[in-house]
Amino acid sequence: MPQRVLLLNGPNLGELGRREPSMYGKETLADVERKAASAAAKFHLEVLAKQSNHEGQLIDWVHEPDPDRVGVVINPGGLAHTSIVLRDAIAALAVPVVEVHISNVHRREEFRHHSYLAPVVTGVIAGLGVDGYVLAVEHLGRLVAKTRAHA
Repeated sequence: MPQRVLLLNGPNLGELGRREPSMYGKETLADVERKAASAAAKFHLEVLAKQSNHEGQLIDWVHEPDPDRVGVVINPGGLAHTSIVLRDAIAALAVPVVEVHISNVHRREEFRHHSYLAPVVTGVIAGLGVDGYVLAVEHLGRLVAKTRAHA
């Protein structure tokens, strides 16, 4: 079985390309998924991409057993600022997790400046548009490559 990265997108991210394009750009979620898959392929990884507007569904996917999962890229959307239960689910993972935000949340409303996930993830990428997803996948790919080299 190929190793894989779980790519999770939270509430409203299914509307990418249509929702506030001046802030989030014109690329769709399908575009994001294609870019992430292309980045993963360079490291001989697959991407399993999922999106939900429902907090519980995201948590279920985080908890889904997957022995081939080597990392997670998550854009929790607004749940970053509100969801302690999603934070707890992420904290329980044994693989690296990168939190991604398309916009620079630190240049936005005050309530967006705090992420419950940030203290329990490997890293956070914010404000680089959809390129943040590619950078997150590449980072996980490099981590996996290091692990393979030391095995």
